[in-house]
Amino acid sequence: MIELTDRAAGRIRELQRESGGEDLRLRLLVESGGCSGLEYGMSFDQKKDGDTEMESGGVRFLVDEKSLAYLDESRVDFDDGLTGKGFEIHNPNAEVTCGCGKSFH
Repeated sequence: MIELTDRAAGRIRELQRESGGEDLRLRLLVESGGCSGLEYGMSFDQKKDGDTEMESGGVRFLVDEKSLAYLDESRVDFDDGLTGKGFEIHNPNAEVTCGCGKSFH
């Protein structure tokens, strides 16, 4: 299970409205890259074979099988304060994280 905080869910709904993609779902993913070997990604996309569709905070989102193995039990937050970083993924499966918060191992 992946949890979206209320702030993250609200911001995702705003972005979805702004992009005109109400028929698309948020996709959370993990891909090779970043300074720690793997990095998080987010985009709006259509459901594909092998995707798991989840819901949290009233937002339905997609995660592919490979990414779910890394992201299970994670919490996605959004911080737009003075020193906010935007979306932050708190991942209990990450052994090492980069200072930027977007890369992990």
